[in-house]
Amino acid sequence: MKFYKYFGLSLAVIALDQVIKLLVHFSMEMGPMGEIHLLGDWLKIHYILNPGMAFGLKLDFAVYGKLMLSLFRILATCGIAYYITVLVKQKAHSGLIWCIALILGGALGNVIDSTFYGLFIPGNLPYDAPMAIFHGQVIDMIYVDIWEGELPSWIPFLGGKSYSFWPIFNIADASIFVGVSIILIRQRAFFKPTTENKEEDNVSENENHNTSEVG
Repeated sequence: MKFYKYFGLSLAVIALDQVIKLLVHFSMEMGPMGEIHLLGDWLKIHYILNPGMAFGLKLDFAVYGKLMLSLFRILATCGIAYYITVLVKQKAHSGLIWCIALILGGALGNVIDSTFYGLFIPGNLPYDAPMAIFHGQVIDMIYVDIWEGELPSWIPFLGGKSYSFWPIFNIADASIFVGVSIILIRQRAFFKPTTENKEEDNVSENENHNTSEVG
């Protein structure tokens, strides 16, 4: 029962992520034509398909790069889930476990896309995919448009090209980002109890040893 509340949070993240992705897919037009402006041009809902890793990067290793990436994601989520059980058994800080649960939910949300969307979502499978399963594209939609345009041509190496200086992401990505950020900010509080417990155990062992010598 100790594990269920944390895995429950992961399932809630997955459910919210998948509901929003499916709503976007079935009710919005892809690209700029279907944009919904929430806060002017700064915050928008913008439907795109991400064929690879974060920030739209690809793993180009023959035609099976995406398969390798999908399988790696599955193995990584299994490792994260196991890590939660270890943390619970070790009685780690609950805040740390909640953050790991957020990361697990986000990771699984994107795993579902890459594993099954090519099979079941119309128009999701890339044209060059060797197989439907494990080659689905992740649906992204939250666009925080800090700046987009073309850099001046006089800038070495980067000039003359168009850039967007903020990624388009989804609820799963946001969940991972929040979990990792809180861990980084609160790492002293999250990992301090483990040290204190060890010190308390050492003190208790010394007291027991001294008592036995006196007896």
